[in-house]
This record gives sequence, structure tokens and C-alpha cells, in this order.
Amino acid sequence: MSKAFTKETESETDLEDDSPAAPLGVKNYITPEGLQRLRDEFRELQQVERPKIVEIVSWAAGNGDRSENGDYIYGKKRLREIDRRMRFLMKRIEIAEAVDPRQQKNKARVFFGATVTYLNARGEPKKVRIVGIDEARSECNEISWISPIAKALLKAEAGDVVEVRTPKGIEPLEIVTIEY
Repeated sequence: MSKAFTKETESETDLEDDSPAAPLGVKNYITPEGLQRLRDEFRELQQVERPKIVEIVSWAAGNGDRSENGDYIYGKKRLREIDRRMRFLMKRIEIAEAVDPRQQKNKARVFFGATVTYLNARGEPKKVRIVGIDEARSECNEISWISPIAKALLKAEAGDVVEVRTPKGIEPLEIVTIEY
């Protein structure tokens, strides 16, 4: 059957949120900067993106036949995407537990929010910052605190050698510096 003859249903709005998988019972720790980024994204979607798309959809709806109206169809789809992302962000913001790494008293050990420089098995220096699930960005060398590398680094001190399980086996990491 041609898509032109099928009715667009609202059940598409009930799509599951594409949230990062967090183990059950694990708190949603996040840095204050990461929490602010989530709030800023929510505000941008709510106050800028959504009103712009609503305006386009209402204009397109006034143009007559909606079944072949690309602006209307795309606009409705984009609205569903925006609404789904806003629901996801709202849920994550509600359960977020902000932890300020600058308040860490024991700065000699690796804890949440630390920036750690370590040497991998080949002696290459790597620098990562341990952050929350919702704020991890590989392009900024930020890793989630539940990632295998972060789990291996947590509670270690400069000079310690920790082991992390990788697809290639167990790799030793030597901690060089810890910053907060």
C-alpha cells in the first residue's frame, strides 16, 4: 500500500526516549557545567526550535492538502523529535545529582569530576575527565564515570598502575597526574 494512503498516527509520538543506558540503581551524577548544558539545550528547544517549527506547521496546514505537503509532514515529524528530546531532557534533569568536583577534599585520589592524565600500555599519554553519563563527550576527552576506564581509575592515586579490560585483553594504565 502506498504511504500516501496510510494515516499518520500519533503512536509515533510514543517512541522510546533514546537515553544512555544506566545500570539500575545507579545515581545520575553530573557536574554543574553538564547540568547547565542540559538545561540550556532544553531551554533552546522550548523557546526557539519548537516555536519556529510550530509556526512552519501552522503555515503549511493552511496550504490545503496535508497528505502531500512536505513542509507539514516534515514539520510534524520534527515536532515529535523535539518533544521526545524535551521529555528525555526533563527526566534526566529531574533525577540529576550535581556534584561539584572543586569541592573534593582528597585531591590526591581520582574521584568524579577529576581530569586524569595516564600512560597507556604503549607509553602514550592520554588525558580524560570523568563526568556524568549525560555529559560524556568523546571529542572533549570526557568519559562517563561508569565506563571501564573510569571505573579502573576511580580511587587510584598518581603513580598507581591500574588495569582496564579492553577488547584486546587487560591493559595497564599508569596514572601520571590528577587535577580538579
